[in-house]
Amino acid sequence: MAHRVVVTGLGICAPNGVGLKDFTKSLQEGSSGISFQQELKDLNFGCQVAGKPELTSEYINKYFTPLQLKGLNASGLVYGVIAGTDAWTDAGLSKAEEDEPDWDSGVIFGTGILGVDKFRESIHLVDAGDTRRLGSTSVIQTMASGISAYLGGILGSGNQVTTNSSACTTGTEGVIMAYDRIRSGKAKRILTGSCSDSGPYVWGGFDAMRILPRKFNNTPSTASRPLSATASGFVPGSGAGALVLESLQSAKERGAKIYAEVLGGAINSGGQRGGGSMTAPNSSSVQRCIKMALKNSGIESKDIEAINGHLTATGKDPVEVLNWSLALERSGLDFPYINSFKGIMGHGLAAAGSMECVAAVLQFKEGQIFGNVNSEDLHPEIEKLVDKSRIPVKTISFRSKTIAKASFGFGDVNACVIFRTLKN
Repeated sequence: MAHRVVVTGLGICAPNGVGLKDFTKSLQEGSSGISFQQELKDLNFGCQVAGKPELTSEYINKYFTPLQLKGLNASGLVYGVIAGTDAWTDAGLSKAEEDEPDWDSGVIFGTGILGVDKFRESIHLVDAGDTRRLGSTSVIQTMASGISAYLGGILGSGNQVTTNSSACTTGTEGVIMAYDRIRSGKAKRILTGSCSDSGPYVWGGFDAMRILPRKFNNTPSTASRPLSATASGFVPGSGAGALVLESLQSAKERGAKIYAEVLGGAINSGGQRGGGSMTAPNSSSVQRCIKMALKNSGIESKDIEAINGHLTATGKDPVEVLNWSLALERSGLDFPYINSFKGIMGHGLAAAGSMECVAAVLQFKEGQIFGNVNSEDLHPEIEKLVDKSRIPVKTISFRSKTIAKASFGFGDVNACVIFRTLKN
C-alpha cells in the first residue's frame, strides 16, 4: 500500500530570517538578508558580501545544553539544530521518552561540509602536538552526519537517521528521500532538511573560481540578481531549512495541521555528458528530471501553477528557464509563475534546497507568490520565453494549488519535487 505524504512542520534559520515569522515577512516584503562581511574584506576576497543568519549567544543557548555548547564551533550544525528542532515543534510533535526511541520517526538531514571552522581549529591543535585539547565533540562537529546524529539524539528518533550530500541539490533531494521512505511504509514521519556552514573557508573556493559578484561590495542588497540581465554571479549564503514529512494517515490521526501534500518527485544526474560538467548542467537531464517528477506525481504540465527554480543569478539562469519551458511545453503567458529566493538570501549551497522548499510551501499558507528581488531588468533571453507578468518583482496574491520546486547542483545532479494543497 502506498501512503500519501504531507508536510506538517517547517523550521528555518536563514540569512533573511530566523524563525517562520521573520522569514515569511522578509519574503513578502523582499527585504534582503545579504550584507557586507568585514572578514571577507580583511582576507582579500573579491566578493565581500554574503548571506549569514544573525544569531545571538542567548538565542543559541535555547537549543543546546551547556555540555553541547562546550567547544561548539560548527555554524552549520547550529543552524541545522535550530531549524530542525523548530520544525518538529511546529509539527506539534514531542521528543521520545528517555527509555525508548521513537521507532516510527527518522531524520534525513543533509550537508555539504560540516564544522569547517572546528576542523581548522583541530588541525592547528594537532599540528602543535596538542591533541589532548581537541575536546570530546570535535569528531561529531566535523563528520558530515554530525547534524543528523545531533537531531536524532535530540528527538530520540529510532527510524533511519542519516545525512545526504549532493551539493546544491541536497535539501530538495532529502525531501524526496523522506517522501519515498514514508510512502513505502518504512516510516511514519521524517524530519528532513539541510544545512551549510558560513564563513571564508566555505566560500573561498567559489571566490577563487571567480563566480561570485565583485561589483556590489558597497551595495550588498543588490548583489544577488536572479533572472536579471545584470546578474554577475551568485552571492554565497548559509543557514538551514527543515520540513517534517508525515504520512497523511498519521497526520490525521493526531489532528496535525497540514501545509501541503508532497505528490512526488524525481532525482537524476546528467552524468557530466551532453554538455554537462562538474559545474554545468546537462540540459536534457534537467528536462528529464522535471518530466519524471510530473509523471511520478501523477499530474500533467498544465497542472503546474508556480515554479520555484534553482536560478542562482549567473549566466545559466536563461538556460534553466529554457529547460523549464521545454520540459513543460509552456511559454509566454501560458508559463507558470516562477521565482527565485536567492535575491534576498543568496545561494545557501547545501542548505539552498531546504530553505527554498520551506519558502515555497509557505506560499500555500500565505496565498501568495513571493516576489523576485533585483530582477526588474529581466534577461532578454528569458523575456523571449516568458511573459514578464509571470515573473513578479513584488509579492502578489495568488492561491497556488500545485508548485514545482527544483534544485540543480555541482556534479551535474538534479532534483525536482511537486507540492500541492491537500485534496481529499
